[in-house]
Amino acid sequence: MSTTSPYKSQGGLGRLRNALKFSLQGFKAAFQHEAAFRQELLLAVVLTPAAFWVGRGAMQILLLISTIVFVLIVEILNSALEALADSITIEHHALVGRAKDLGSAAVMLSLLLGGAIWATVLYLRFH
Repeated sequence: MSTTSPYKSQGGLGRLRNALKFSLQGFKAAFQHEAAFRQELLLAVVLTPAAFWVGRGAMQILLLISTIVFVLIVEILNSALEALADSITIEHHALVGRAKDLGSAAVMLSLLLGGAIWATVLYLRFH
């Protein structure tokens, strides 16, 4: 039995081109199929420019924008987990349900962390 996947790329510029293509397909799928991703993306469109007004200095601006990107990353990972789980079964299964709940909890924690960081920077900016 081979320990290498026949689907793994060999490297080089072709690998980079394919990685970009697959990443763009992932963004497209998230946008087309995931309402939560679209909502968080809309929030990102609003909050990213706001970060430049709220943040005092490059580090605070970067921190604020990083929280936005972090939420999008966790949402994409959660959506990937849900798609994989649904490809296994769409019927109720305790472990599939647990996996989906854990992904949802990760999204919630990323949102709470982002909210806490934004609230702290806003407090420091206006207090």
